[in-house]
Amino acid sequence: MADRNTTEVSEAQIAAHWKEEEYYYPSAKFISQANLVDADIDKKFGLDNFPESFKGYADLLDWYKYWHTTLDSSNPPFWKWFAGGQLNVSHNCIDRHLDKNKGKAAIIFVPELEEEQPVAVTYQELYVRVNETAALLRDYAGLKKGDRVTIHMPMTPELPVTMLACARLGVIHSVVFGGFSGMACGDRIADSGSRVLITSDGYYRNGQIQNHKEKADIAVKRAKELGAQVDKVLVWRRHPGKYISSTPMVNGRDYFMDELLKDYRGKRVAPVPVAAEDPLFLMYTSGTTGKPKGIQHSTGGYLAYVAGTSKNILDIHPEDIYWCMADIGWITGHSYIVYGPLALGTTSVIYEGVPTYPDAGRPWRIAQQLDVNIFHTAPTSIRQLRKLGPEEPRKYDYHFKLMVTVGEPIEPDVWRWYYNEVGKKEAVIVDTWWQTENGGFLCSTKPALNPMKPGSAGPGVPGIHPVIYDENGDELPPGTQKAGNICIRNPWPGIMQTIWGDPDRFVATYYAKYCKNRQSKNWRDWPYFAGDGALYAADGYIRILGRVDDVINVAGHRLGTKELESACLTVPEVAEAAVVPVVDQIKGRIPEVYIALKPGVSLDHGEVQKKVVSAIEDIIGKIARPSHVWVAEDMPKTRSGKIMRRVLAAVSNNMDVGDVTTLANPDIVEHIKIMVQSRAKREASTGTPEDIKRFGQNE
Repeated sequence: MADRNTTEVSEAQIAAHWKEEEYYYPSAKFISQANLVDADIDKKFGLDNFPESFKGYADLLDWYKYWHTTLDSSNPPFWKWFAGGQLNVSHNCIDRHLDKNKGKAAIIFVPELEEEQPVAVTYQELYVRVNETAALLRDYAGLKKGDRVTIHMPMTPELPVTMLACARLGVIHSVVFGGFSGMACGDRIADSGSRVLITSDGYYRNGQIQNHKEKADIAVKRAKELGAQVDKVLVWRRHPGKYISSTPMVNGRDYFMDELLKDYRGKRVAPVPVAAEDPLFLMYTSGTTGKPKGIQHSTGGYLAYVAGTSKNILDIHPEDIYWCMADIGWITGHSYIVYGPLALGTTSVIYEGVPTYPDAGRPWRIAQQLDVNIFHTAPTSIRQLRKLGPEEPRKYDYHFKLMVTVGEPIEPDVWRWYYNEVGKKEAVIVDTWWQTENGGFLCSTKPALNPMKPGSAGPGVPGIHPVIYDENGDELPPGTQKAGNICIRNPWPGIMQTIWGDPDRFVATYYAKYCKNRQSKNWRDWPYFAGDGALYAADGYIRILGRVDDVINVAGHRLGTKELESACLTVPEVAEAAVVPVVDQIKGRIPEVYIALKPGVSLDHGEVQKKVVSAIEDIIGKIARPSHVWVAEDMPKTRSGKIMRRVLAAVSNNMDVGDVTTLANPDIVEHIKIMVQSRAKREASTGTPEDIKRFGQNE
């Protein structure tokens, strides 16, 4: 590698200074029980066998009518998988398991309050509840195949019950993350054309009851402003028969689900056969700029892909106790809490609250109590648990065979803590990369076949063929130490179908950039543009550098913020780090760093700041030296725990931070503003609104 301090890169490339990390190998014990042990799997899923290689994923499902075309690519990039086939998702996730496993737990619900005991919902009980709910939605709410319904709910069993009831009817569900505001929900109602909103009265978070119902009134009002009429608001109560919201119900519009369901006891609804290419759900991306995009996912291709990747990458067996600590309101929850695991007939754990309530030992107590053996979470949660309870996992007798990290790149130092402390040096880690638009995993090691490498997502999963292009469309092959934009050469069954109601935006956003011939009917001319920067190592492993929009251009060097943040986290005292761009009159942009320290750190802040600067210079080079390093009590975070770098960028550039009331900790923003703006001689340079809106837009 060239000297880090002198490397020059063109505007078309992202500077990459990562050192290659050591390999970790799966144990013989894990390999002996793994689902995927075929050393020829990549060859079998090679492009020479595309698209028929995905037939095995579809064969994991029950079909009413078998498909006649594995991939219909006649209208690129609007791919149709398993064309001609008919199936039903609810049948595949519930009914077909009843003959052998009706008494087995399908879902184990863990309330946030520790005094409330976990509740197991068997496959038979799930079958009954989904049927009764489907009957209500059909006969009382008037929903039918092809209708859309918006679901704005927290993490309770009623959420997957509602989703599966919609799928049983062929109704397209649009689940909105429970932490989103009523305004955000109303925008999504209007865009999807939903006339029924299904919500909840409240739930527990950090030990406190959250009034969720109040958001429904705001959502309905907002939807009406946008020209959409909501006829019914159906409210699940956290405690049936007891209303925990202070927001009144609206007569003639709002109805309690537990009261309505009394009229549908014992009702059975035959699963509605739907075409493989019929939509199953919409999921809206939540950018801070522009209209949210309604990502539309198919029925057959999507379910086949999440079932196949759940089996091969998550190594899910029917007898496993599997816990994905994500929220069902995100794509991870759809694919790898509900549809993938239940399609395979396993037991999926749903946890209501935050992982650190009442303390950082809570996840490990749950794992011990339920004998969880597969654990799935995001780097945000891993960093938080490491910060608040670095030695907590040692106190509990649980044993994971496999652990997952998902949602953003994980820093090597954090990865090693996850492996050594949480996994007890026993568990295999799959560091997965994918997006809402993708349906399921795109890059990851194959758990029994590939060694793990901290910070690297690994190669493309079977059937996924990544490529990295520069801005000119030139390929950057493995081992060049040049980073660019990661793309996927080929379609796959889990890929989104379109953006709801906006096919032109779909093509422009994901395919136009590297399309070789807009008139071509050949899928090879339509690589998928992911919008992430990445580096292809010589061993074929991919390291994700973060969103292309999060790249900071410092004097012609395009530095990935994730790499800078990773360098900060090599300082032992640092628990969290966020890097944002500050406008500089000479260099254009320059990084500014925010850090939060681990509890109990006694080192002087000035000393920690010096260590952070030194780490950045040593690992990346003097070109990346930050303008300032701010030590904050905490970072501004979304309800899902993601750091809001957009807010920090606004503070650093003396700009309006916008509406922060929906953050999990809005008070921290004012503390940070006072800290930053009290510096003796602040630079006069300021950013533009476009700079700050652009930065961190995917948070």
